[in-house]
Amino acid sequence: MQVTHKNGLEMESKETSFSQLWNRYASNWPWFVLLLLLAIGAACVYMRYAIPKYESTARLLIKDEKKGVEDSKGLESLNLISTKKILENEMEVLQSRTLVKEVVNNLKLYAPVYEERKINTWLEHNKWLSANAVSNWFSKKGFTPGGLPAYTTSPVVVKVQSPDSLREVKKVPFTYARYEKKVIIGIDSFPINEWVATPYGTLQFVPNDRLKDTAYVPGGQFYFSLMEPKKAIADIQNRLVIASASKLSSILNLSIRDEVPERGEDILNELLSAYNIAMLKDKNTLAANTLRFVEDRLNHVSRDLSNIENRIERYKSEQEAVNVSEQGKLFLENVSANDQKLSEIDMKIAVLNQVENYVKQKDNKSSIAPSTLGVTDPVLSNLLDKLYELELEYEKKKATTAENNPLLASVADQINRIKPGILENIQNQRQSLEASKSNLASTNSSYTSVLQTIPKKERDLIEISRQQSTMQSIYEFLLQKKEETALSYAANVSDSRVVDKASSTVAPVTPKTPIVFAIAVITALAAGIVWITLKELFNKRIMYRHDIERLTAHPVIAEISQDKTKNPIVIGGANSRTFVAEQFRKLRVALNYLGINTTHKKVLVTSGISGEGKSFIATNLALSMAMTGKKVVLLEMDLHSPAISEYLNLRSDVGISSYLLGTREPEEIIKRSEVNDNLFFVPAGPLSGNPTELLTSNRLPELLNYLDGIFDYIVIDTAPVGPVTDGYIISPLCDATLYVIRHRHTPKVLVEQLDKNSKVNILKNMGIVFNGIRPRGFGKHHYGYGYGYGDGYAYKENRKKKTSFKPV
Repeated sequence: MQVTHKNGLEMESKETSFSQLWNRYASNWPWFVLLLLLAIGAACVYMRYAIPKYESTARLLIKDEKKGVEDSKGLESLNLISTKKILENEMEVLQSRTLVKEVVNNLKLYAPVYEERKINTWLEHNKWLSANAVSNWFSKKGFTPGGLPAYTTSPVVVKVQSPDSLREVKKVPFTYARYEKKVIIGIDSFPINEWVATPYGTLQFVPNDRLKDTAYVPGGQFYFSLMEPKKAIADIQNRLVIASASKLSSILNLSIRDEVPERGEDILNELLSAYNIAMLKDKNTLAANTLRFVEDRLNHVSRDLSNIENRIERYKSEQEAVNVSEQGKLFLENVSANDQKLSEIDMKIAVLNQVENYVKQKDNKSSIAPSTLGVTDPVLSNLLDKLYELELEYEKKKATTAENNPLLASVADQINRIKPGILENIQNQRQSLEASKSNLASTNSSYTSVLQTIPKKERDLIEISRQQSTMQSIYEFLLQKKEETALSYAANVSDSRVVDKASSTVAPVTPKTPIVFAIAVITALAAGIVWITLKELFNKRIMYRHDIERLTAHPVIAEISQDKTKNPIVIGGANSRTFVAEQFRKLRVALNYLGINTTHKKVLVTSGISGEGKSFIATNLALSMAMTGKKVVLLEMDLHSPAISEYLNLRSDVGISSYLLGTREPEEIIKRSEVNDNLFFVPAGPLSGNPTELLTSNRLPELLNYLDGIFDYIVIDTAPVGPVTDGYIISPLCDATLYVIRHRHTPKVLVEQLDKNSKVNILKNMGIVFNGIRPRGFGKHHYGYGYGYGDGYAYKENRKKKTSFKPV
């Protein structure tokens, strides 16, 4: 049961908080409606004038060694020279500044052309666009000086002779004379397809291949701008998105958003083309280096072989030695095999020397590594491949980062660490080859001793034939390698393949109508809430009941709404069934909370400052009590600025001040009110120069005791406790104190000081009355500043009646 009660309180608290929030903002619904209309109007204007963007996409297959993408056996036999690819590295290469720069230069994106005409074919496809608004939009973006992109509508394309050194120009208006085939800039005219000197540099105007005859309107006003290629490169790199299709896939998805779909497609296609060309160029360079090395060796062996053949011919002619014995033939075969092996070892040593020079002479600069033809050690090949990849990475990072960048230094350290390993591997292989060479030399020495047993002519001829056989074997080997390398060079294929060429979306991807309007609605609601919250947050006056409850621990026992009739008497007579009258009845009942009854009957009404309605509260509270049949006396004890006498239209020639001065007795100052037979009134009397001192006399307690014996309730109206101390003097003599706080009038700091002041100056058994609550927002009955109490069903018939009370 306790848990249920606790949950019920929590739910009630949440409902109350929600009700307060709803009342706070719902009553200002016209402001929200206005903000919504403005936001929706702004969204409509944005949708009318915003430049649509289309997304272009392309797909590229990378032969990644990690993901099992391999060529068929036929292609592999032709593609003898291949490089290993890693998907992540290729993504970086595709976004590299080098490739993007080629795209910018090839498409002349450093010299974009625009048109200023309000009606053109591009607008026919986008009728909701306005040229002026589009120009302003581009200007704000900073990418173009304004106007509509004329990528497919301009009659010419502007080329710059030296893009890297061009001078930036924001706007150069020009027209195109179609029949004369000239571009007119100001008073100057320039022919097309020729380099011409202009105030903006050496330019060339070439016909636009993308222009359709239906898109050109004679006399159209165009202009071009010149920007640094670096800015165009950065713009493309920012818009270019490259991602893997999936974790297990080696396909890359490329996408870019652009105002002109054709331009987006051209950028992607040109990027893919530049990438494939760069990859093929690297492979071709490697093949060319290998082929050049083989040809050099082949020329050298060919010369040696020719010399040997000439020697054999001369020897046979001079010595008449034609045939050799079977022993000599066997010797020649064995020695020839050994010599071929020795030549292969010499070639391997030469290759190792070339690789060693490559490693030692490099300074972290990327170029093609020398061929390792004949060297079959996989460790050396892997080390060279890794060195080559690190040098490529070093060059890429060096182009985009500073020399002291930690990333660049890290790559340089890896290069420096891998080079000693390569040199050590070369040294080990060289030692192994030298040992093999020594073994073959000793074998040849044994064959030479056998040769001594052969007659001299045959021995000499066998020696020369031996050299011929060796050179011929080497020549055949090199010739075979040359043909293989040349075949690979001719049949060189790329390690990537374009799966899908660039294609653009049919509909724009931005702006999205539902998203724009959703943002507009959310922005309008948020702006309204923020505006109302800030407005009330910086308000220094009491606005809500929870403001009072937050600033003081004293309870709020009643809320009194503002009465529009301006009549000080709002209860009794024709006003007995109004909403405000019912609130005073609730205040009368709430006095039981403060212990007010026929035994404890004295109620003091005060406030912090003047104008908070304490006299209004005291008068109507006393009248509400009198209407129950109880005898009630109302004391006008505000001796500084009395007001109740005027409310009740009674004379104040004698009163409390007269009694306190000793000139009158209690029965002489008590008057019957004509508002109600049970309501009696004691006026303030003549104003005195020292009213506070009068209240400190012993006659005041005697007066209250006298009235306590006659009346059922005593209601005392006293001066505000902020400027004077009368309330603090009278409160200890009473049973309860009603402290009046007025909506939009009482300063928050005054309420905040209530608890602090009560420790020194006591207001006995105090309860707070929240007075003068005005209708909140634009409705007539939204009393949302308290807890949102409405005017109940019993009072609906009186809403349209104008109530007034004229006391006699």
